[in-house]
Amino acid sequence: SKHPVSTTIQRPPFLDHLPEDLQAQIMRHARQQRVKAGTEIFGPGKPAQNLYLLVSGTLRVQKLAESGREMVLYRVHAGESCILTTACLLAHEDYAATGIAETVLEVIAVPQTVFDELIATSEAFRGLIFKAYSRRITDLLTVIEEVAFRRVDLRLAAKLIDLAGDGDEVRATHQDLAIELGTAREVVSRQLQDFQRRGWLALSRGTLTITNRDALARFAHSADPIAV
Repeated sequence: SKHPVSTTIQRPPFLDHLPEDLQAQIMRHARQQRVKAGTEIFGPGKPAQNLYLLVSGTLRVQKLAESGREMVLYRVHAGESCILTTACLLAHEDYAATGIAETVLEVIAVPQTVFDELIATSEAFRGLIFKAYSRRITDLLTVIEEVAFRRVDLRLAAKLIDLAGDGDEVRATHQDLAIELGTAREVVSRQLQDFQRRGWLALSRGTLTITNRDALARFAHSADPIAV
């Protein structure tokens, strides 16, 4: 793939609401990077040195607990910024989670020195950063509420519907799904087998096929799964 030089660097949609002169100021210092799928962008204990703005692709942010269990916290999509990176840049602290390129990424990296200067001097930039920050915090609170208070079987059903998108196939291992939900692989395997017994999905190695989407969706959105 062609790597654009600074004069042709692709401007990320995240900056669209800023004045043109401010966008130009940011882009003069920005670097465009193409990252292979599976690459670790940042990890625990590493310093945040750039604000990452996604032009294309998906970044997955996940946390590893001391017990060894992992959980997906959120995903960053094209046109968005990473809240964890923002928090680390603001506090000048190291990362406490891992960011992995889920697909090939086109990323704009804005150096911390530029970020610090604009946070201090530009009301428009501050407003943009904190608006994105507050929106993602709300999303994270929803994740915390789900993990703390919602049954794993309901969360798994909802996650399968989400991952299938407009189709019926989910390409994921039982371990992949366990990481998505922050639970044990054995719990996921047991629940998937139950869904299969109910006729809601068919299991094969590395792939799950939803066979009764309506029933699975009703279950995912029910408050009392026993009554379904």
